[in-house]
Amino acid sequence: MATIRLAAGRIREIEPAPKGAQIFLWDVDAPGLGVRVTSGSKAFIFEGRLEGRRMRITIGDVRALGIDEARHQARRLQNLIDQGIDPRDQKAEQIAEVAAKKAEAKRQAQAKETAAIRQALIVADGWKVYIEDRKPYWGERHYRDHLNLSQPGGEPKKRGAGLSVPGSLSPLLALRFVDLTPERIASWLMTETITRATQARLAFGLFKTFAVWCEEQADFRGLIHPDAFTGRSVRDALPSKNAKDDVLQKEQLKAWFAAVRQISNPVISAYLQTLLLTGARRNEITTLTWANVDFQWGSLTIRDKVEGVRIIPLTPYVASLLAALPRRNEWVFSSLSAKSGHLQEPRIPHNRALATAALPPLTLHGLRRSFGTLSEWVEMPVGIVAQIQGHKPSATAEKHYRRRPLDLLRQWHTKLEGWILDQADMYQPGESQDAAPLRRVK
Repeated sequence: MATIRLAAGRIREIEPAPKGAQIFLWDVDAPGLGVRVTSGSKAFIFEGRLEGRRMRITIGDVRALGIDEARHQARRLQNLIDQGIDPRDQKAEQIAEVAAKKAEAKRQAQAKETAAIRQALIVADGWKVYIEDRKPYWGERHYRDHLNLSQPGGEPKKRGAGLSVPGSLSPLLALRFVDLTPERIASWLMTETITRATQARLAFGLFKTFAVWCEEQADFRGLIHPDAFTGRSVRDALPSKNAKDDVLQKEQLKAWFAAVRQISNPVISAYLQTLLLTGARRNEITTLTWANVDFQWGSLTIRDKVEGVRIIPLTPYVASLLAALPRRNEWVFSSLSAKSGHLQEPRIPHNRALATAALPPLTLHGLRRSFGTLSEWVEMPVGIVAQIQGHKPSATAEKHYRRRPLDLLRQWHTKLEGWILDQADMYQPGESQDAAPLRRVK
């Protein structure tokens, strides 16, 4: 190894080293700077010691780096060593920092591209995915409602002359997701309500459910304005709903029972069936306690808002429903999540069951209304219906002279229950068998 004053000309004159060997020339002006010559290359190097350990670092090829720059780099490396810094670690950190900056730049570019794609997403694209995803869980009628309300129109009518009219949802499906703002939804509702208010309300409900589904999907989450369906302008534009005539018709009983019995929560399923088969008010049943259920004598003691308390028959099928419920606290229809300990809000599962069965909207009070309406099919006396349901007597004779015994109420109530179950193609337990062997109602 020779020590000389390195110069560009001298470096060029150095002959290549034999194959497999190395020649080192060290600079007198910059300690630690040298040139390493092999059979195929010449490179500036730096050699120093840190904590007694020798290190050798390649600075660069002599063809790409001048001697002055090489001396500058050698002095910089020596300065780092003097500070106790390993130049190799610093270089690794710099490489990692550069790589991190490149990765972040790439991530930002991808995020920007993804955001641009999401901003351009059309509602119709998500609607198609939604229908395919939820179709297995819908009834045929509910599925057809989605198709009919979203049809683009302009096609020859299958019946009659002319072209089909676009469905109520068609204007919304043509928009981008980001355009679904409260103002746009309200404007759509006002336009649709002018000519088809009922369809507009149905379409609004279906589309709102679609929006909830979108929030559960990574591809569509966060695109729709959070107040798109709850803003004041939307509430004002939503057509009012006539909810005082909603009842279950005779031909709908089978579909209703089938859907309600499929509700995963057995407490809610039993509650809804009990509500229909007793004709009671919703809160009268949610607050029913085990102490007020008499399986031995077949009666229910209900808190009545008119009389304070009324006693009605515990019919065979309702008895079988209650007997199967878990006794977790004092409440018959208990809830582990509700602060009160009993069921609070079964509307959502009921609405889902209605949608599954392709049935029209039906309120919980509509189940009470259905009891009174269906009682006419078995010619149940009006006074008995009123006494079971807790209606205030409407005539002098009913007020002062008619107080029917529980056995008489049970006779008619059991008959009505049996008829309802028969229409639903279900069975009623034998009256003396509680929830045990079942018999077909005739």
